[in-house]
Amino acid sequence: MEKAFQNLLSAIGEDLTREGLVDTPVRAAKAFDFLTKGYREDVESIINGAIFETDNDEMIIVKDIELYSLCEHHMLPFFGKCHVGYLPKGKIIGLSKIARIVDVYARRLQVQENLTKQIADDILQHTGGLGVAVVIEAKHLCMMMRGVEKQNSVMKTSCMLGAFRNEASTRSEFLALIKD
Repeated sequence: MEKAFQNLLSAIGEDLTREGLVDTPVRAAKAFDFLTKGYREDVESIINGAIFETDNDEMIIVKDIELYSLCEHHMLPFFGKCHVGYLPKGKIIGLSKIARIVDVYARRLQVQENLTKQIADDILQHTGGLGVAVVIEAKHLCMMMRGVEKQNSVMKTSCMLGAFRNEASTRSEFLALIKD
């Protein structure tokens, strides 16, 4: 990856011996490795058995989970927040595991639409709940820095599974609870 960043800098006409750029290929490679660490992470390992028996059947929501990702079309960042809700059916997942699942998928080249669904599918699979809801609100630098250059646009995506899709009252309760 370091060589690729050297080639990229040379291709735009930069001098790789310039003081500010001498170590940039190494730093950029480390940064890109970190920004895409989701490819090297496994949800099973992250959950690490943190699924617990419960009698609770009420909605559980984790709101405002920060997320940072790279768009797969331009490899520019998009960032925002993710809201996750689920209805347990005998099992709950450790609280921090929800945020970690968001990170696993966000730290890959992504489109927000797929990211939203991947998070929902995974949480439903691991909790076996009656339903899962995921809403992501994000700003995309590919729209802000280039192309249409719209600074205030925010993309919102949702994925509703199970009871959140099939029962309007459940969906409405979730959406009301995640409002700012």
